[in-house]
Amino acid sequence: MTALHQEHTEHGTHRHGPGCGHSAVPHGDHTDFAHDGHLHREHEGHWDECEPAGHAPHQGHEHVHHDECGHAQVRHGDHVDYLHDGHRHAEHGDHWDDH
Repeated sequence: MTALHQEHTEHGTHRHGPGCGHSAVPHGDHTDFAHDGHLHREHEGHWDECEPAGHAPHQGHEHVHHDECGHAQVRHGDHVDYLHDGHRHAEHGDHWDDH
């Protein structure tokens, strides 16, 4: 799945990084930062909204995430993503989506 390139123009001068106060979310070859219910990633001198392009069910995901499952939680819009094996899972109907 490819993320859309959507620059976050209202980001301001805040620089995400270790100790900035926002949750760091490892994501493939980069790190996203959870900020105000959405995710940012640094990209060529600016910050992008890091959102999936389309619907991608996580096939074969037997584990059910919940408050005490042991995986880090990141508030993302109107739901919670769970960090699992280097990617984010979001509950969607009767399955989990891979963000």
